[in-house]
Amino acid sequence: MTETELIEGCIRQERTAQRLLYDRYKTAMYSLAYRITGDFDAANTALQDTFITVFGQLTTFRREATLGAWIKTILIRKAHQQVQKTKHLAFVDDLPTDEIAIDWGNEQINAEHLERAILSLPEGCRTIFVLAEVEGYAHREIAEMLNVSEGTSKSQLNYAKKRLREMLDAGR
Repeated sequence: MTETELIEGCIRQERTAQRLLYDRYKTAMYSLAYRITGDFDAANTALQDTFITVFGQLTTFRREATLGAWIKTILIRKAHQQVQKTKHLAFVDDLPTDEIAIDWGNEQINAEHLERAILSLPEGCRTIFVLAEVEGYAHREIAEMLNVSEGTSKSQLNYAKKRLREMLDAGR
């Protein structure tokens, strides 16, 4: 089914089209929501809220970007709202224990250690770090999505990188 057919089917409230749209995007969107919230339940809530909004507002989708990009923008806002509501510390005991090594300068670090370090960042700079470094958004885009200035986005990213370096260096 093409993206246009999928959108039209969802607008007509066809269950199969809705399920196909959800199945097509749920995994990537959940991963992003988890990275922003640092909490499995908050990520699930953000994902659910996102698709409720998507199905309710699909008629407003102007097709200036891809459907996935539009959904991702909604998800980022919903995940950020979840973080603002809960203002919690992340518990990372349930992280997978994959032993994947990642290059960190001239050394290698464990992917689990990196994920724990990212999740332990304060929520504001963690969100901006994930959006900039993992998702590849520009500071202008991040500023618009989170309703902050570009300067705030840049300074939070710099702070996140500094804290990650400190945490990862201390963990060696």
